[in-house]
Amino acid sequence: MKFRHYKGGIYELVCEATMESDHTPLIVYKAANGTIWCRPRSVFFEIIEVDGQRVQRFAPLQDEET
Repeated sequence: MKFRHYKGGIYELVCEATMESDHTPLIVYKAANGTIWCRPRSVFFEIIEVDGQRVQRFAPLQDEET
């Protein structure tokens, strides 16, 4: 599944993982240039405030948007 970051980048969710040290759920995702990133699941899916509006940090894209 693909997501749009609030700053505009498109990322593909690769998998969910678990941090071995404290069992934090992580999201592993890939940028268009092939770099792999991870964030805590709670941060990936959180609602943030941008220019006074509440938005998803990563919003899911519909198939026609990719």
